[in-house]
This record gives sequence, C-alpha cells and structure tokens, in this order.
Amino acid sequence: MKIKICGLTRPEDIAAVNRIRPDFIGFVFWERSRRFVTAEQAALLKKDLDPGIRAVGVFVDAPCGEVIALLERGVIDIAQLHGEESEEDIRYIQAMTHRPVIKAVRVKSRYDVEAWLDSGADWLLFDSGMGSGITFDWRLLAGVDREYFLAGGLTPENLRELPEFLHPYAVDLSSGVETDGYKDPQKIQKVKELMSSYT
Repeated sequence: MKIKICGLTRPEDIAAVNRIRPDFIGFVFWERSRRFVTAEQAALLKKDLDPGIRAVGVFVDAPCGEVIALLERGVIDIAQLHGEESEEDIRYIQAMTHRPVIKAVRVKSRYDVEAWLDSGADWLLFDSGMGSGITFDWRLLAGVDREYFLAGGLTPENLRELPEFLHPYAVDLSSGVETDGYKDPQKIQKVKELMSSYT
C-alpha cells in the first residue's frame, strides 16, 4: 500500500520524506489552507525532493491553465483536483500534459462514491472534506474495484484498524502526521512501518 504525505511547507519536511521515502508528497495551492504554498515556494522545495518521490499539487477550483503550467514546469508530477472540477477539466489537463490527475471526492453517501467510479481520472481520492481531519464511514467504500487514495483524518493509530474490505491503492495523511501543526518525522516513520506490513 502506497503512502502520500500531504501539505509539506518547509525544507525540514523535504529532508524528512527524503529519509523516510513515502511514495507521494503533496503541495497545497489553495490559499485558504494553512498549508498553502506559492508556486515559487513549491519549486524550491521540489528541487530538493528525492526524484523517486512524486509530487502532487492540490488545487481547489483553480483555472486549468494554472494546473497545467505547474505540471509543465515540473514543479509537480501529478495534479489533485479537490473542488468542483468537471470530467471535462480532468480530461483537458490529461490531454495537455500527459500527466496523471487525481480527483478528490467528498464522501457523505454511497451516491458520492458511485457518481465518480467511471471517471477518467487516473485515481480517485475519497475524503471527508478539504483538510477536515475527520474520517468518514469507510463502509461506503465496500466493493470499490478501482484504484483509489483513502484520506480524511487518517493517523498511525486508526490505520491499524483498516477493515479487510478496504483495499486502497494509497493512504493520504496530513494532520495525522503532525505535532503542533508541523510534520512530525516520527509519525511519518510509524506510518511507513505500518504500511510495509500490508500487501
């Protein structure tokens, strides 16, 4: 099971993930987030990121041109669309950049899940909200047979309780690996060790 650590903002965060080596990291380009980084800040951080770790840019209803520009500049490797973006937006970004797109889906009911199962996005990301730090009812994902990221209030503690019917491609953590609002390398390491036991 792959790991994404989202909301990196500091050189210390980059140093930690380079050492622990999750599969993905995330830069948040949504100005209302306390983890917001500018394109320039992200470019500097990306420069020091181990090339084996893929950088995901998190956007909320940003113009497609802005997303495409960051992909083409190599500031990010993957786009994550976390707002009301349409299927047409997803396909346009894919066609213009030939880079993967993750579509985040806020899950409140089974309908929310099923409405996106046929999406052309490379992956779906099921979440409870935008950085809410709250889990949702994982039973709503039973039987999902396409690759997806599981997000929303995940911590090293509740990852130990993932039910057997859940088969995420990756888990996505942010606040759950923070202490006092900053990424905590020890918590990231715990997640890495825990996920290494999953097939």
